[in-house]
Amino acid sequence: MASALFTPYLAFSHNILFYKNIFFGTTLALYLLMKMTKVFALCIGALVLAGLSTTAEASKLHMVINGKSIHVNSNYGWNEKNYGAGIEYEFDTRSRWIRTTMANAFLDSGKNMSYMLGAGLHRRLIISDRFAGFYMDAGLNAFVMTREDVENNRPFPAILPSMTFGNRYGGINVSYVPKMAVRNVTHADRMDPGIGGIFFIQAKIRLDALFQK
Repeated sequence: MASALFTPYLAFSHNILFYKNIFFGTTLALYLLMKMTKVFALCIGALVLAGLSTTAEASKLHMVINGKSIHVNSNYGWNEKNYGAGIEYEFDTRSRWIRTTMANAFLDSGKNMSYMLGAGLHRRLIISDRFAGFYMDAGLNAFVMTREDVENNRPFPAILPSMTFGNRYGGINVSYVPKMAVRNVTHADRMDPGIGGIFFIQAKIRLDALFQK
């Protein structure tokens, strides 16, 4: 009985350990990649090609299309067409805890290129046989990122809440940057005193669905 009670806790602790290792392990990688933008692009291309090598691998690899942002209560002309691309890989699991890793490049709110590399830990809240296997996940993404308006592109760590709505063909990622982070990290309130949080939206396509014969 006791072991059964501790099983969910142990599973959660195992996922947190994975999450922590990925988070700190990507810090050095992002720093090197941000110093070599072309290498960053080549790495994304290589991972996509590797994922297409077999159906089994490609079934967990997504192409990410960035993106749209919504600046809450904003009175300033921020860029909300955050064009860019990236990849997201979902690790195999038999539980409802979903572990992912991702890399993205996109135009930020100031129309400057921004890069991120990180990992996610989400709980699959809804699973359905309808609508091509509809699901809904909620959790956290931890990553390192560069922005021109944050210490002139020096990589910095962040953790954001996010949700995913999708099915076997793809999905939509929605992340939220809290008001405190917007003001204390990017200092956007200096130009836009009333700004609140920011919603960031991505589309993703499963590569085996995109390239299926």
